[in-house]
Amino acid sequence: MSEFPPCPKCKSEYVYPSDGLLICPECFHEWNPEDVTDETADGVLKVLDSNGNELKDGDSVVVIKDLPVKGAPKPVKAGTKVKNIRLTDGDHNLDCKIDGFGSMALKSEFVRKA
Repeated sequence: MSEFPPCPKCKSEYVYPSDGLLICPECFHEWNPEDVTDETADGVLKVLDSNGNELKDGDSVVVIKDLPVKGAPKPVKAGTKVKNIRLTDGDHNLDCKIDGFGSMALKSEFVRKA
């Protein structure tokens, strides 16, 4: 068993140190073990928008850049307001409904809190 915490991105236990950072050999994520973790004290995942503001279930967000949608003829335009988001685990950590597109998952790095 490793003496290091599991990877915060993929939960792999095969983490090793390098130059003061911890590195995951499975997803190649690097992080400083002294930084604040992604989880709060009660175990709820903390999701941040592009400006570093914490997002919560039910928040409204604004898309900050045009996002191509696979199978759709047009992208989700920058400035589109999305209401009532839901936080999820994984790479695309926001679930929402966008008018004209339906249900989809977004990455929090492409939105800002409204």
